[in-house]
Amino acid sequence: MYKIIFVLVFAVASSLGLHAQEFQGMAIYESKTSTSDFKTRMQGNKDMTPDMQKMIEERMKKMFEKTFILNFDKSASIYKEEEKLDAPGQGGGGMRMMASMTGGGGTFYKNVKDKSYTVDKDFMGKEFLVKDSLPNLKWKMESETRVIGGYNCFKATAVRPASKTDFRNFRPKKEEAATAKPADATKKTSFMDEMDMPKEVTITAWYTPEIPVNQGPENYWGLPGLILEVNDGKTVILCSKVVLNSKVKADIKAPTKGKVISQKDFDETVIKKMEELREMNQGRGGNGGMQIRIGG
Repeated sequence: MYKIIFVLVFAVASSLGLHAQEFQGMAIYESKTSTSDFKTRMQGNKDMTPDMQKMIEERMKKMFEKTFILNFDKSASIYKEEEKLDAPGQGGGGMRMMASMTGGGGTFYKNVKDKSYTVDKDFMGKEFLVKDSLPNLKWKMESETRVIGGYNCFKATAVRPASKTDFRNFRPKKEEAATAKPADATKKTSFMDEMDMPKEVTITAWYTPEIPVNQGPENYWGLPGLILEVNDGKTVILCSKVVLNSKVKADIKAPTKGKVISQKDFDETVIKKMEELREMNQGRGGNGGMQIRIGG
């Protein structure tokens, strides 16, 4: 009898001790976006030498294959690209601009308690602080299960509008569509006319209830367990390591530097600037296509 009471008291004390300590975890994610559409376009470009193609492919790999670290607790998280030393000439404004359009380039803070996020973005030499509400992802729970990194995971899917400023969603138009002349040759076009982009994307997520936090990479959230894998259009984000309750605690706070702006206004700013760059290119005798400088 006394033994049973002791066990119960010990269990309650242990539970109180766990709650007294601030729970925190860290997860490492590998993000990779398929660039097969762009490679096919390059291979069909007779003006591009093999060396040029190889150089561009290497820089695209740098942009579309990244490692991120998510530090999280019960209510908030920060998601940031792993810091790496750039080679000379590789860390210029062009790379920073593209980084902000391929999921990186800042600290993504989200608070699932008040359903908000804050992310600092460096775009065209200007610092912005994007503050907005977390997307309302209407998850559909699926019956499939799998094991990721030793954790039992469950599948969930959701459909949401594609972001107009996330370059990972873009696809170059087919050659015949890109070169076709409009009925009105004087009609003004935007840089988006050179790209195909889905109106919406289907997200597939794998989450584990064994880590009961409402968190995940980037702005993915809203499931009863940490999201360990995301398939979003052409992008796959996979967790490669999880550390729980490390002795070293991260400082999970929202970034504060930059001009405060909503996501909608930031998207409009980016699109407007890209259209200005396209018009400048046309004025210099460009062919009107969207020119993207990958590099410094």
